[in-house]
Amino acid sequence: MKYTGYVEYFSVRKEDTGFVIFNLVSDDFEDGEMKCIGVIPGLEVGDNIEVEGREEVHAIYGAQIRVTSYKNLPKEDIFSIERYLASGAIKGVGAALAARIVKKFKTDTIRIMEEEPERLSEIKGISERMAREIGIQVVEKRELRDAMMYLAQYGISNSMALKIYRHFGADLYQIMRENPYRLADEIRGIGFRSADEIAERCGITKDSPARINCGILYVLSQYAAEGHTYMPKEEFITAVRKVLEVSEEQIIRQTEVLSFEKKIIEKEGLGIFLPSLYYAEGYIANRLGELRDAFLKQSVSPSKKDEIINRIETIKKEDRLNLDDVQTDAVFQAVSRGLFLLTGGPGTGKTTTIRAIIRYFDNLGETVLLCAPTGRAAKRMEEATGYEAKTIHRLLEVSGAPNDDDTAIFNRNELNPLEADVIIVDEMSMVDTLLFKSLLSAVPTGCRLILSGDANQLPSVGPGNILKDLLNQPVLERTMLEKIYRQEEGGDIAANADFIRRGLLPVVSNESSDFFFVQRNETASVYRDIVLLMKEKIPAKFKINEKQVQVLTPMRNGTLGVSGLNPVLQEKCNPKDPKKGEMLRGETVFRLGDRVMQIKNNYNIKWRIRGINNIVGEEGEGVFNGDTGIITDVNPIDKSITVTFDDNKEVEYERDMLEELELAYAITIHKSQGSEYPAVILPLLDGPAKLYTRNLLYTAVSRGSKCVMILGKWDAVKKMVETEGNLKRYTGLPERLKEIFEDEE
Repeated sequence: MKYTGYVEYFSVRKEDTGFVIFNLVSDDFEDGEMKCIGVIPGLEVGDNIEVEGREEVHAIYGAQIRVTSYKNLPKEDIFSIERYLASGAIKGVGAALAARIVKKFKTDTIRIMEEEPERLSEIKGISERMAREIGIQVVEKRELRDAMMYLAQYGISNSMALKIYRHFGADLYQIMRENPYRLADEIRGIGFRSADEIAERCGITKDSPARINCGILYVLSQYAAEGHTYMPKEEFITAVRKVLEVSEEQIIRQTEVLSFEKKIIEKEGLGIFLPSLYYAEGYIANRLGELRDAFLKQSVSPSKKDEIINRIETIKKEDRLNLDDVQTDAVFQAVSRGLFLLTGGPGTGKTTTIRAIIRYFDNLGETVLLCAPTGRAAKRMEEATGYEAKTIHRLLEVSGAPNDDDTAIFNRNELNPLEADVIIVDEMSMVDTLLFKSLLSAVPTGCRLILSGDANQLPSVGPGNILKDLLNQPVLERTMLEKIYRQEEGGDIAANADFIRRGLLPVVSNESSDFFFVQRNETASVYRDIVLLMKEKIPAKFKINEKQVQVLTPMRNGTLGVSGLNPVLQEKCNPKDPKKGEMLRGETVFRLGDRVMQIKNNYNIKWRIRGINNIVGEEGEGVFNGDTGIITDVNPIDKSITVTFDDNKEVEYERDMLEELELAYAITIHKSQGSEYPAVILPLLDGPAKLYTRNLLYTAVSRGSKCVMILGKWDAVKKMVETEGNLKRYTGLPERLKEIFEDEE
């Protein structure tokens, strides 16, 4: 439907995004006016406008028009012109001055302001300088609107058009004619696919060098998103041909051009890299070599060795730490080396070993910093060791300003290193190449670095396979803990996780106190049992809160995926209540008390941590993909919600930012990495073969500490155990490490 009228006032107007909620006065509406919502950059009170959209009824705000497209109409009558100028759209022009301007120039007012602004000085109260400033404002607003209308014909959304205009200015017209692929190269949020559609509308041919260049970078970035740091040459050419539908010769020619321009790196024997990943892997290898070598020449004399062992034995007695010989040796190696790797599965005593390492250095008065990739992992580390732990981003003091490759800029770096004698990183399997490079750049030479994790878990979401690559380098000192202690304490979770890791089926027994399987064949019965288990059975048996029960699923989509489970679990676990504020974003209702998860990195969003008497004790910026929390406030006046995350960071989200959140009653197994939950429910019926793999099941089972409950088909469990999955990641780090340590092999 189309509606024509004028803008009476704004309820919400975001200058940076163009998002507006405004009142449209129009004879097309029965009541003569209607709220409209959409992205319309440059809109002003008094504007005559034609909007196209659909009428909808918001659960809280009532009837409104969701604007899908719009068109500014000329201000042809004196009343419309004066109303526009009197609105305050032009800085320095109020109602009285607007009346004088219109009285002088009548219907020619807008043309005069655009083409002959110096004539405005003919009016009392307007100087020549003010006249010029008014003219500049009017032209800028006209240029923005013209650009928006021009870009709209290529199917570009208003919000994206605003980004394009702000980035390119008046040059956008030439860019759209000659090389619209620059949109993908230079503007965050526009990918190759979008640029390719725009280019096709602009008449750009398929074999255009600009298109091939952009397509090459797109394919490399897609592989990086899948975890690879490079592509083998043959696989690279095949993938680019499939995307671009051009000849191999054309691809090779443009690959050489991009390589010459240093926009890609071709490494003989490996393949094609994005420069950021190629140089990051080289830096990692060099820096690890430096950290290791700083202590390598310090031989441990027999007397020094005895002193270290005596200190460890004292710690074991004083802290009542039951370390076996392997764990004791791990502590010895950690305190004797500059670089040390500690690995093992759940229940093998990694945390106990780390506690002993921390205590050793703490007794010497050395500064020990603990960190982990996610807020939940850092909190878990802190609770297990009794020492403060931070996320890596927080430790490095993220500045809130991302680089062009969407990596963060940190205040801690080579020029401003961390002040530490020892840095311990937990959950290293989750740390990707670019984040590890940033961490290493802030580690001072002479500082010990201890890396802990479980290489059998899923690798990092970002590119790289850091922990596995390091463990495959034989000259790096490491200890692998294999003996399972949690089983000796009467539980089966750790033992079954180990069975799964080795390709064996988990053992299910009626006598088990913590590992359970219930055969179910239909979605409806799985739904029913999940709710019953979350709300009643598990909390009662294990003396925990229902919020401590986490549903994990291999999938995002489908009835037993995140998208299918969350609305059902929200309705049962946190039903609608007049006393609970809520806010709608798309089809998702965010309600007071809901569990939510951040689903993209936001380096600029502000957070605060409250201390005693609710006083803000710490503030900063940055919330990251995978961070989870609870909605603790809904403000209908400010149209915002407040989320308190697991690491106690309190963050306020305005309504247009809610796309960065999703409900988290059920989350994917990938998102659960680095976390531990008192109870885990895992629904498994039928699903995509690529997701039903052994390491996915291993990761899910190893997330539970008190209870793991599998609901579904035993055949699905068998399928996952038997499927190793294609875990191959192309990473250049092993080769770079080999270059650094080749003399020792």
